[in-house]
Amino acid sequence: MLRYTLRQLEYFVAVGETGSIARASERVNVSSPSISAAITQLEQEFGLPLFVRQHAQGLSLTQGGRQMLEQARVVLREASVMMDIAGDISGAVRGPLAVGCLVTFAQVVLPALRRAFEDRFPDVRLRQHELNQVEIYSRLRRSEIDLALSYDLDLPSDLRFFPLIELTPFAILGEGHPLADRAEVSIDDLRPHPMVLLDLPLSSDYFLSLFAEGARPRIAERTRDMAVMRSLVGNGFGYSIANVRPLNDRAPDGRPLRFVPLAGPVRALRMGLLTAQDADRSNAVRAFLEHATQMVRDGQLPGLRGVASAGPGTLA
Repeated sequence: MLRYTLRQLEYFVAVGETGSIARASERVNVSSPSISAAITQLEQEFGLPLFVRQHAQGLSLTQGGRQMLEQARVVLREASVMMDIAGDISGAVRGPLAVGCLVTFAQVVLPALRRAFEDRFPDVRLRQHELNQVEIYSRLRRSEIDLALSYDLDLPSDLRFFPLIELTPFAILGEGHPLADRAEVSIDDLRPHPMVLLDLPLSSDYFLSLFAEGARPRIAERTRDMAVMRSLVGNGFGYSIANVRPLNDRAPDGRPLRFVPLAGPVRALRMGLLTAQDADRSNAVRAFLEHATQMVRDGQLPGLRGVASAGPGTLA
């Protein structure tokens, strides 16, 4: 008779993937003592150590732990399939749902989308993950997330993209910038001025692609944090470029900002939901796709000013 639960296996996988009980606690939204107790119970049940405790470096999997981790992932995937089958039969939307979101707009878009979804489907246990584009691709392939809000940046052929909205880029300028009072600016207008580049995988390639070959921008600062980028701009270190607008016209430190449209033909980005090829067989995933599409169409998500796409039936 089995004396361990799927929930304990979920905690084990979280610790194995994060290497830390504290980070696993944040991922699954459960207290650290509960996770620690679950790992101890699993080790007692299996009769082998799953982790080596290293006070400075956290926890590392033993050889047996690595094998058990792979099998635990299989068990959890199969359990999720059973929930999907039950949901298809009953028509219910329930169970766990792991949603990734590109870190560049997670703070603006994801909380409102999640709040409305959980209010509508209270039986879904949703976990969110803020990631860069490369991390999103990796976690979808490893089935660590079910779907992700992202851009159509260098999309791999083994994943499916459901476009939601097309977002044109704009310049972010400090109040004292010489171009701050313009109604619009061109890429040629910006090029002589110092730039604060949002230096994230694939995102930075997109921003740089807006400049003609041989006419690279003057990159003065690089950062991987949206909030830091806005504060650098507000304090006069340069301009930046983005596609999602914050909800107020100030940097995190209170400095005023100007958001100026880019003139001329510039490549827009499509924001959408990215999934594995067969992920939309899940009722919860389908419900999230439909819910996100409706919220975009109704203009209920902050920071998004663009042209809504046809919806989840349209694949890239």
